[in-house]
Amino acid sequence: MDKKDKDNRLIGGILLVAGTAIGAGMLALPVSTSFGGFIPSIAIFFVCWLLMLVTAFFFLDVNLSIRGEPNLVSMAGKTLGIYGKILSWVFYLLLLYSLLAAYIAGCSPLFQMTFTNVFHITFPKWFYHFILPMLFGGFVYLGTKGVDYLNRFLMFGLIVSYFLLVGYCPSFIEAPRLLHQDYMASLLSIPIVITSFGYHIIIPTLTTYMDHDVKRLRKILIIGSSVPFVIYMLWQWIILGSVPLPQLAGAWGQGLPATVPLSKVATSNWVGIGARFFSFFAIVTSFLGVSLSLSDFLTDGLKIKKSWEGRLLAIGLTFIPPLIFIFTYQKSFYLALEYAGIFVAVLLGILPSLMVLRLKNHPFYRRKRVKCLVFFVILLSLGVIAINCLEKMGYLEHLITPYLS
Repeated sequence: MDKKDKDNRLIGGILLVAGTAIGAGMLALPVSTSFGGFIPSIAIFFVCWLLMLVTAFFFLDVNLSIRGEPNLVSMAGKTLGIYGKILSWVFYLLLLYSLLAAYIAGCSPLFQMTFTNVFHITFPKWFYHFILPMLFGGFVYLGTKGVDYLNRFLMFGLIVSYFLLVGYCPSFIEAPRLLHQDYMASLLSIPIVITSFGYHIIIPTLTTYMDHDVKRLRKILIIGSSVPFVIYMLWQWIILGSVPLPQLAGAWGQGLPATVPLSKVATSNWVGIGARFFSFFAIVTSFLGVSLSLSDFLTDGLKIKKSWEGRLLAIGLTFIPPLIFIFTYQKSFYLALEYAGIFVAVLLGILPSLMVLRLKNHPFYRRKRVKCLVFFVILLSLGVIAINCLEKMGYLEHLITPYLS
């Protein structure tokens, strides 16, 4: 691989990391963080970004320490034994299948709106659930290179629609709305924030794609994860500064994305168009990264041959279960994301930390200070799980009750 090809793949890798992180969670971020306010949300963003970057380096070091092209299940099996392998299987499938179900369900109304309003064609509601897998499943079948080039085009669309919103919305921003602060209420947003910085699943694929180039892989993780961080901050500034808190609280109660109250406040037609395109590109870029990672995971875990038949089987196993889930549960979009914070904390926080502690050929992780860091990461991940569980059991609801009345 020559330098030009390496640089080209470096750019593609950065966009894959950013695209995998920026997904449907971004549409819910301003709504879930509105109770805490702008400044507390930025503080939480920074802590979650740093935590996930550290565990991404853990993940990468484990991946590079194992020969061949290992995915998470192989990594956990080699370092943690049979119990680690079972744990990785369970939580990996729970997380990725739930995310895919959420993305497919979240895109279906957008397709329905497009066919009805633009083409004046009406199909049964069940038909729209198949459009996303049918449109982009072929690129996942082609592998990393196919997804890479499509992802660049989609990221361009995401950026254009994003800056369309950024360009039209500042006139609606009122500074006093950004001064609201409630750090205790902001704790409820931690599970969804940490989910929005989850890109680790793409690392094994990137390791192979970058030919195990450690320096470039680390650069990809740092830059690729920083892009969502900056975009999230600007997104917070726009939404929390433009939309009154009572409207955001109402959106939270109804399970609506941030683009809905934004389009009501900003009367410009361009804002409504930009919001719809932004929603589509945000979902699809993440959908591609998750689909590719799950396909590679199943290929590795089930020892599927990398023939055309094997790839077709992997694609079927990737998309059929979430489609079944969608047709079984009507509110699949919200139900799928409900416990994502727990899955992310276990899979992308605790598991990588436990794996690096078992690396025998990596002296860096034998140092006492580094071990303390690893245990601190595990403690923070357990904290995320505790917050998610307490929230779902209703013990933290009193923190936002004053804003819902």
